[in-house]
Order: sequence, then structure tokens, then C-alpha cells
Amino acid sequence: MNQSSWNNLSKFCQLLKSCIAQRNLLTGKSLHTLYIKSVIPSSIYLSNHFIILYAKCRQISAARKVFDATPCPNVFSYNAIIAAYVKEGKTRIAHQLFDEIPEPDIVSFNTLIAACAERGETLSALRLFDRVREIGVEMDGFSLSSMISASSNDVLLIKELHSLVVKGGFDVSYASVNNSLVSCYSKNGFLEEAKRVFCEMSGREDEVSWNAMIVAYGQNKEGRKALEMFQEMVQRGLNVDMYTLASVLAAFTSLEDRVGGLQFHARLIKMGFRSNPHVGSGLIDLYSKCGGSMLECRNIFEEISEPDLVLWNTMISGYSQFEELSEEAVACFRDVLRVGYRPDDCTFVCVISACSSSRSPSHGKQIHSLVLKSDIPSNRIAVNNALVAMYAKCGNLVDARRLFDRMPEHNAVSLNTIIDGYSQHGFGNKALHLFNWMLETDYTPTNITFISVLSACAHTGKVEEGQKYFEMMTEKYGIIPEAEHYSCMIDMLGRAGKLVEAEELIESMPYSPGSIGWAALLGACRKYGNINLAVKAANQFLLMDPLNPAPYVILANIYADAERWEDYAKVRKLMQDRKLRKKPGCSWIELDKKIHTFVAEDASHPMIREIYDYLEEILLKIKHAGYVPDVRWAMVKDDRIGKAEKERMLYHHSEKLAIAFGLMSTKDGKPLLVGKNLRICGDCHNAIKLISSVTGREITVRDTRRFHCFKDGKCTCEDYW
Repeated sequence: MNQSSWNNLSKFCQLLKSCIAQRNLLTGKSLHTLYIKSVIPSSIYLSNHFIILYAKCRQISAARKVFDATPCPNVFSYNAIIAAYVKEGKTRIAHQLFDEIPEPDIVSFNTLIAACAERGETLSALRLFDRVREIGVEMDGFSLSSMISASSNDVLLIKELHSLVVKGGFDVSYASVNNSLVSCYSKNGFLEEAKRVFCEMSGREDEVSWNAMIVAYGQNKEGRKALEMFQEMVQRGLNVDMYTLASVLAAFTSLEDRVGGLQFHARLIKMGFRSNPHVGSGLIDLYSKCGGSMLECRNIFEEISEPDLVLWNTMISGYSQFEELSEEAVACFRDVLRVGYRPDDCTFVCVISACSSSRSPSHGKQIHSLVLKSDIPSNRIAVNNALVAMYAKCGNLVDARRLFDRMPEHNAVSLNTIIDGYSQHGFGNKALHLFNWMLETDYTPTNITFISVLSACAHTGKVEEGQKYFEMMTEKYGIIPEAEHYSCMIDMLGRAGKLVEAEELIESMPYSPGSIGWAALLGACRKYGNINLAVKAANQFLLMDPLNPAPYVILANIYADAERWEDYAKVRKLMQDRKLRKKPGCSWIELDKKIHTFVAEDASHPMIREIYDYLEEILLKIKHAGYVPDVRWAMVKDDRIGKAEKERMLYHHSEKLAIAFGLMSTKDGKPLLVGKNLRICGDCHNAIKLISSVTGREITVRDTRRFHCFKDGKCTCEDYW
């Protein structure tokens, strides 16, 4: 080739590189056509660059044609086409191509390990990583960082990888690897290990390291230390970017410090980060979790001209924080699809979480169908865990367990989810059986695990076992009990009638039990009629949460049960004076993707007359089966209203109306799921047991406390609730 030809070829290469850099597909295609038709000698160098061009422009088919037409592809060719498939989420084809490489290099391994990490395929990543070590390919920081990220839920594996970092012996990008370690330790609640890694970096840390440590403090409820780190970071003159600011917002969120967050928001506006999507996500998370409104969140969202997928995910997550806004979360998800974003695993987890609290179980099934049609891999643990939780919370424990059993890989969250599902549905023995199996395996229980386990013990009367597990938390696993754990113990002792022991536990707690703990004791006082302790619990409850009407309502009901009507009237008068109102009770049922809502003595439903007539027939049948209305649940004074009128009031409770409508509107044998926004009343509980018997139906009622699954005249709670 003469000098002129070499010069032309050099210009050709420069132009091709420019097309790659600028994603100029049109000019790139023209160059490719010119290359095919010209007398330029076949060049693997040029072929590889055409593969990169088409891959960068997301023309995967064209990139594959160039690769297949390359006579003797080298490792660079393979790496380019594998990276293209990985970018498109087609890891199966990428793995197949990887297996064809005669001698893969570290880039080949890193590309696939990173893909496995991003998609949560821990086992695949580990197999690749082990192969790197076996064949002696020199590892770098990217290999270790990717592998640590892939192992983010496996603390034992993270510690093993940490030991490799300490031993050294290979090229390690020190900061990137240790930043990954800080993040993973933090995510799993091992804050001390995260701090140790950060401190050992001793001057070699960068801005990313500081950001990771600020996030670590925020994730582990050390928001003050996170803010102190931010101040020190500023004093040292380190670069503060959008990731730093988002981390600081997360710290305010962990502290539930809305005032501080507002002040920092003003500072962000002055710094010019008002329209930054990453910072916007932090602000939306702050307002949605710290007493703000979703209207404020929406205003922040609309200030950002080009919202990215992360920002959309945060909006969906924000809506999902509020049970009454679950429909808006689903609508926001539809907007994500409408604007052309491809949902990732975080998107699905957020919207599935919203479906868990939705009144419409059909939403969850629709989202599950979209997950199956998407390119989210079937073994993505986070999405599968969310689906298991969704089915369980929507009353479908059978599908929850079926999905759990089909999962190719589990983690501690998976076990926590299904254990909690069994606990909430009244299958305490199954929950404890799974927990004991968990203890026999390599899964380490977390603080969340013990909340579900203690709740299962509370709902099945297993006081001794519950106390054993409570002690096990600290003695064996080093988990410091939090307010939720103590509340479970108070609830467990209270349900078992051990009110003195429950009160003693409250008095011995290392910190205030909060309104949840006193609420648990107050509920137990009603069950066992301990008025003096109930008054104390109610007063303490009100000190914690003075605007909550619940303690007034429960205390008034306790007085009504004891027929102390003067005290009952005083409590109700006090509520009126303080302008506090009891939440109106309502029940709902979904039929043919439509929600039907009922209140007591309902007259609004278009079929209400037919519903009342059908309910009368059902009530007649259960009376023959032994049903006796429990007029204590009418909560009215005897001399004001007669017994017959009290019974009529009980007949028309919202859950009875919803069940009657469900029975008359569905085929025989079809299970029913009814939701209620308050705790189910004792009379309805007795009636529904008999309704399930005389109709041969399985009826599940989801109230604010748990699921009651009625079948053949029995409830899974075994009347222990």
C-alpha cells in the first residue's frame, strides 16, 4: 500500500472513531458501506470498531452481523460484542459468546461479572470470579468491585472478598474496591466494618469514599454523624457533587428532620441544584417520608425538565408510602411506560410495593405479568421478594409460597418475607418452622426476621418460645432490640393475659416504648378488662401522640364493655372537645377489577336492597347453625336502644355487607378476599366463621392487624387475636 493509501486509511479510521464518539449512525453506516465496497484490505481493527459503532448506537443486530462476518475474531472482537449484548440485557447470549473465546482476558471477565452484579446473578458472578483465580488471569480493581457488588446480600462472601483485598498480591484500584466494601457492609447493617474499611484507607479515600460513608451512616440511623462527615468534607475542600448532596438529604430523611431538610433544600437552590434529577430524588424521598405531602413532591418533580428513571422510581416509591395513594403509584408507573423508559428492577420493586397496599389485588397480578414480559431476569431476587410480599399482603398466600419455592436463589429477605406472610395469615407454626430451618442453613436472621418471628409467637400464644427468641437476638446474633421488637413482646404478653409482665417490660425498656408499645398494652387491657392499667396506657399513649384518636376510642370501648357509661360519655366528650374523630369504618371487595366499598348501614351501593335481602338469608342460616349476636360490640347504652335494634346494627356492619355482596356475585366455591380499614369486630368474626361453614366458601378478611382466613367454620387465628 502506497503512502497516499495509508493517509486515506488513517483519515478513514479517524472519521470512524469520530462517528463512534458522537454516536453518528448515519455517517457510520456510509463508512461501513464504503469499507465493504472499497479495496481497503480486510482489517480486524476496522471490524472491531464497526462492532463498537453499532453497539453504541444500540443496533445490536448490525453489530452481530459485523462480528459474524469477521474471519478470525480476536478477544477484542468478542469483548465488544459481549459488551453490546450486556448493555441490551441479553446476558444469556453474552455468556454463550464468552464460552467461545479461546483465551478470555480480564476485560472479558469484568464485562460479564459486572453484568451479573447489575442483574443480581450472584452465583454466575462467583463462578466467573473463581475461574479468573483458577486460570491465573491478573485481576484488577474492577473485578473485585463488581464481585463485591454482586455479593451485596451475602455478608460471608463479602468478608471473604475483603480478605483478598487485605492480602493483595494483584493490581487493585484501592479506592473503588474499598468504596464497594463500605457500601455493601453498610447495606447489610455492618456499620462498624464499613467504618473500619474507610479508616484503613488513611488518606487514599476520594469524594466517592466520603459519599459512601455518609450514605452508610444514614442507612444505619446515624444521621447526625452523616451530617458531621459532610461538614468535615466541606472543610477539607473536597468536591461536593450531586451524589454528596443526595447523601446528605438521605441523612435528614433518616433523622426524620423535615425542618433541617427544608433549610438544606433552600441551600441547594442557591447552589444551583434545583433542577438536578439526582438531588430531586433525595428531596422527594425526604418529603414523602418526613411528614411532607406528595403534592410537594410532585412540585419538585415538575421542576426537573428531564426526569431520569431514578427520579420516576422515587416518585413511585413516595406514593407507595401512603396506602391511600397506591393508585397514584400505579398511575405513575404507567407514565414511566408512556414516556418510553424501560422499567428496571427498582421500578418494579416500588410499584409492586404499592400494589401490596392497594385495594385492588388485580393490579399486582398485572405488574407480575409485565415483569415476566420484561427483560428483568427470572432470578432477580429483589423483584421476586417484592412479588412474594405482594401476594402475601393481598391475601394470596398459596401463590406467595409457590413463587417462593420457584425462586432459583433466596436470601435472608426472601425468608423474612415468607415468614412474615405466614405470621400475618395466622399460620404461626409454619412461620416458626421456616425460621428454625433458616437457623439450620447459612442464612443469618436479621432484625426484620425477629419482628416476624416474635409476631408469630404473639399470635399463637407461644410466650416461652417468644422469650427464647427475644434473648437469642442479642446473645447469639448481637442484634439490639428496637421499639418494634419490644412492641411484639408487649403484645405477646398482653394477648396471653400477662399484663403485669407486659407493664414490667415497658418499665424496664432502655428507652421510651413509644405509642406503638402503649397501644399494644392498651389493646390487651380491653381483651382482659383491666380498666386501671388501660387508663395508664391510654394516658401514656396520648403523651406520645396527642392527636391520635385511637387511645380515646379503645378506652371508650373498654368502658362500654364494663357498662361504665358515664366514663364512656366523658371520653367521647373529650374527643369532641379536642375535635378528634374516629376513623369511619369501611370494608371493600374487588370483583371484575372494580372495587366495591361499604360502610355500616350502607345505603349507597346500587344493589344495596338485594344485598340486604341476601344477608338476611345468610343470617337465618347461621342462626340455625348456632350464631348468637354479641351485642357488646354494638357499643351503645342499654336504656337508649333495645336489644333487637343493637342486633340489627351488628347485622349491617361493613364487613358483613361486603361478604354478602361477594357471595351473591360470584360462583360457588370461589374464595373471597375482603379488606377493612379497622380491626374486625368480635361479632363479625364469629358470624364469618359460620358463614364460611354454611356456604362452603373460603373467606379472607384483611384488617389493620392481620389476615383472618375463615374456612369450614374456623379461622386461622384460632380465636386468639
